Amino acid sequence: MVTPNDGAAVTTTDKGISLVSEAVCEAVVGRPEAFTAVENVFAAMAKGDAYNFPVVREAIGHADALYGFKSGFDRAGMALGVKSGGYWPGNVDKNLTNHQSTVILFDPDTGKLRSLVGGNYLTAVRTAASSAVSIAHLARKDAKVLGMVGAGHQSTFQLRAAVEQRNFEKVVAWNPHPEYLPRLAELCEELGLPFEAVTREQLGAQADVIITITSAFEPLLMKDWIKPGTHIACMGTDTKGKQEVDPELLVAATVFTDEVAQSVSIGEAQHAIESGAIKAEDIIPVGAVINGTHPGRRSDEEITLFDGTGVGLQDLAVAQAAAVLAEEQGLANFISL
Repeated sequence: MVTPNDGAAVTTTDKGISLVSEAVCEAVVGRPEAFTAVENVFAAMAKGDAYNFPVVREAIGHADALYGFKSGFDRAGMALGVKSGGYWPGNVDKNLTNHQSTVILFDPDTGKLRSLVGGNYLTAVRTAASSAVSIAHLARKDAKVLGMVGAGHQSTFQLRAAVEQRNFEKVVAWNPHPEYLPRLAELCEELGLPFEAVTREQLGAQADVIITITSAFEPLLMKDWIKPGTHIACMGTDTKGKQEVDPELLVAATVFTDEVAQSVSIGEAQHAIESGAIKAEDIIPVGAVINGTHPGRRSDEEITLFDGTGVGLQDLAVAQAAAVLAEEQGLANFISL
């Protein structure tokens, strides 16, 4: 079986263009496949073997939607393509996922269209894999309490992926809309983990690992609330103006990211950068830790922060994994143009 992102390209066949539906993506790409694909592409980025192209992201002036394109090329994994989609906040009232996207893969040897892959589920699972990779490489080994800031659709993906990285004994959570917290409580019951809804201050005092996954435009966690040794994965800030934590927290922490260019422009670091509190060279690609060229966490007292901005290469990596596995298992459909 072809393993995700192991250098096996999705190559053109005489069958035509493969179509990989949302249902098939869910069937073939689970958390292990997503984790491997994302970890590998972060490593390739840090080595200079993969790079993202400039992001296009705009408010379209209709339905309060943000729409854009993320694209890139991974020479190590031989993935070339673009993710097209965005965020429609009104979809929740239509029983649709707010994030809507499709990944388009091309044959890197010829430029021919190769695959069309549903991107909604893959966006959720790759985002969760990104924070999970950061926990695996940066959180203290003895981390016991997981804190969740945010209880939207993505939060359950984040929680499931996170608990596989450490032996957590409890989950504490806060959400600006408390009525959504039961979805996390129910998942914790399924996982056999105690759950407690807390204030933000209480969350900071208790949690060893914190995941923020909101669409906030103001700091939800302040520096003084965070205890030494905490690992924080900031996963919600992916647009100019968004913000989830106090910029002083980035000053106090060792900051890691998926891509420095996005971190300083549209990620959580944008505010600390703009104020001059930190510099771009202070931010470390998490791929350097994966590759062993940076030690990562240096002590049990160090605060580490991962600025997960969400890069196009993550989408290409998991979409390629989905396409390869779907074709291998006879689950892809094919069309010709």
